[in-house]
Amino acid sequence: MTTQTLSHGFIMKRQIVCRVIGALLLLIGVFTGAWPLPAGQPSTGEAAVTPGPNSPDGPLREQYSPEAAAGFLDAVARDWRRENKCIACHTDYAYLLARPAIAWEVPTHRQIRDAAERAAKQGGLETKDPARSAESVMLAAALAINDARTTLTLHATTRRALDRMWTLQRDDGAWTWPSQCQWPPSEVDEHYGVAVAALAVGMAPGEYSATPQAKQGLGKVRVYLARNPPANAYERGMLLWASRYVDGILTEAAKKAAVDDLLSLQRPDGGWAFASLGNWRRSDGKPQDTQTSDGYGTGFVVYVLRMAGLPAGHPQIQKGVDWLKTHQQASGRWYTRSARKDSKHYVTHEGTAFAVMALAECDAIR
Repeated sequence: MTTQTLSHGFIMKRQIVCRVIGALLLLIGVFTGAWPLPAGQPSTGEAAVTPGPNSPDGPLREQYSPEAAAGFLDAVARDWRRENKCIACHTDYAYLLARPAIAWEVPTHRQIRDAAERAAKQGGLETKDPARSAESVMLAAALAINDARTTLTLHATTRRALDRMWTLQRDDGAWTWPSQCQWPPSEVDEHYGVAVAALAVGMAPGEYSATPQAKQGLGKVRVYLARNPPANAYERGMLLWASRYVDGILTEAAKKAAVDDLLSLQRPDGGWAFASLGNWRRSDGKPQDTQTSDGYGTGFVVYVLRMAGLPAGHPQIQKGVDWLKTHQQASGRWYTRSARKDSKHYVTHEGTAFAVMALAECDAIR
């Protein structure tokens, strides 16, 4: 990859191959479509300045604050754009998915949305370069899900991005996916990309999933998933999520098994540990911490369990919500340790996005 490629999950100006897709995703769905806009939308939240590095040692807030979460998401999205001039899955992509849960008619959201649209247009929507396959999936997903959570209308650029995504799908139903650097969870194998593509199409407004190209492509997705079952709890969670919007992804028995698997991984304090969801190896030789609850693990599991139909009042979901409300740092973030190596811990940005989405799905955002 030598033009714009993906840094931990999105488009990056030509840098080394290992700076591809980032931790993810982030993503998707509400029961009714877009999240409602609360009154008095914050413009940037409390954290209008750079919130500092991601660290497990950040002091906790005395009381949970959605404004602080919005401020953190705004700040890291603006800082990433200013410093890197790219759209990153772990920051900007997650931002487009989660920010509407608090408010979306704010300046930073417009800035990041505009950047994603420009990236889609400049990324060669009319080309069929196989090296662009992962980029095409992530761009299409970011725009389609954001459309579903804001205007409920499929933007013309989004439609073109989705259409282009299908032109890069392989005959086996998958997309060529960057996995050299093994950044969990998104830059590990192509199973992640297939799940994200299904989510994008299932969530896209305007009955896009009923178009001929979407039907044909989803048919290939189903074949791929039947031949390549999920390898860990995280992948099962992603398919649970996708099953809410696309049929034929999991059988009812497989859905129940996935739900039971995720519930069994809850920690005694009510949260979930991100590293416990996968069978990922670290590059720094250190052991994975599968015992300590964190923002990504807890937010992701609570969110996908809600997508699977578990009620917000389910005892284990309520324990997860309580954990989230009592473990937000003063900066507005929920810390998550990288499952690859101890460095920047950008997965914290995604973890914060999932925490926000989980709270929104449990009617606990305020």
